Amino acid sequence: MKNMLSYDLMESARNTNEWLGASARAMASYPIWGLMPHPIFKVMSAWGRVTERSFARMVIKPDWGIRTVVGSDDRDHLVEIENLVERPFGDLIHFKVLGRDPMPRRVLLVAPMSGHYSTLLRSTVISLLPDCDVYVTDWHNARDIPVSAGKFDIEDYTRYLVDFMRHLGPDLHVVAVCQPAPITLAATALLADEEPEAQPRTLTLIGGPIDPDAAPTEVTDFGRRLTMGQLEHLAIQRIGFKYAGAGRLVYPGLLQLASFISMNLDRHAQAFTDKILASSKGEGGERDAHNRFYDEYLSVMDMTAEFYLTTVERVFKEREIARNVFEVDGKRVDIGRITDVAVHVIEGEEDDISAPGQCYAALGLCTGLPDEKKASHLEPGAGHYGIFAGKSWRNNIRPLVLDFFDRNSGTPRARRGAKTAIRAV
Repeated sequence: MKNMLSYDLMESARNTNEWLGASARAMASYPIWGLMPHPIFKVMSAWGRVTERSFARMVIKPDWGIRTVVGSDDRDHLVEIENLVERPFGDLIHFKVLGRDPMPRRVLLVAPMSGHYSTLLRSTVISLLPDCDVYVTDWHNARDIPVSAGKFDIEDYTRYLVDFMRHLGPDLHVVAVCQPAPITLAATALLADEEPEAQPRTLTLIGGPIDPDAAPTEVTDFGRRLTMGQLEHLAIQRIGFKYAGAGRLVYPGLLQLASFISMNLDRHAQAFTDKILASSKGEGGERDAHNRFYDEYLSVMDMTAEFYLTTVERVFKEREIARNVFEVDGKRVDIGRITDVAVHVIEGEEDDISAPGQCYAALGLCTGLPDEKKASHLEPGAGHYGIFAGKSWRNNIRPLVLDFFDRNSGTPRARRGAKTAIRAV
């Protein structure tokens, strides 16, 4: 079957590297080497530990790790994750804070489906939980979804978002991060046309490719260089025998991870060299900065082939959303139908994935929206990750987003200065 052996070969290579790391760690850790105190054994053991952990993470779905949140009463409140809507390719989940009154701000975070799990937004969820009721789109790994569940392409993704927003109701603030920004814009327009009373109050688009040609990057150039036939031949594989989705055509997460790493190969190589040397000196920690970052970064998921290919073709190549000709089930989605939803665009000055200008194009498409309901922010010195996580998000962007929510919903600002500590254990 097409490329099934390629998928299994890639998984075999990953498994072999994990085994090599475990073997090196075990062999170099024998007490007998204490009689020959040579640094090579400590380096070998450290290399083994780092290698084993890194390759094992690639097939492990990360845990959200959010256990408690500090409330306005200065007490820790337990956090439970509940599934509100369950679908074959993704669920709508709610971070329910026990013992806390409903918050005036209700936020739906639309997580990317671009190779990583929705837990990529963990720090974003953590930063919003003290002030908001938070809901997240939790996308599933295609390798775990049987072929009998059917297809999932860009139009199905759009319909999922429409259904999630309709389920949560109009008193809602939607935040789309990176890849789903153009599709979330289209879903909001579709909802405005089909069920205007169910529209959210605000839509915040963070670093998304609304118009990829507005500011070309290495990502958009790659899509231009290859035809769809070449892309399908090179990138699409069939899931092997090990997983429930055996036989499903996918864009493998391991392939996406390889492309991510190649974009900043020197930086990643230096990070792992530093980690191995630190571990050999006994200075490495289980939850140090390296492990916290790479435990998430290396955990990847497969995307259905039809979603990956239709996204590349219709968003990047044909620019259907940028040209306002996108269709769902044969019906044109007119972005100009958005007339009541306030739209906020966030971009990073140093974003090398969705460069400044790509996301800003959304405001020009919202021809039916008055200027007072439009806003934009360009964060100085921030890269792609920094605009939804890290210091730039916490100190600068998050307060702007909360202000935007309040200005367009009348939400009280009493908790603006409230404590925002969260324990994730």
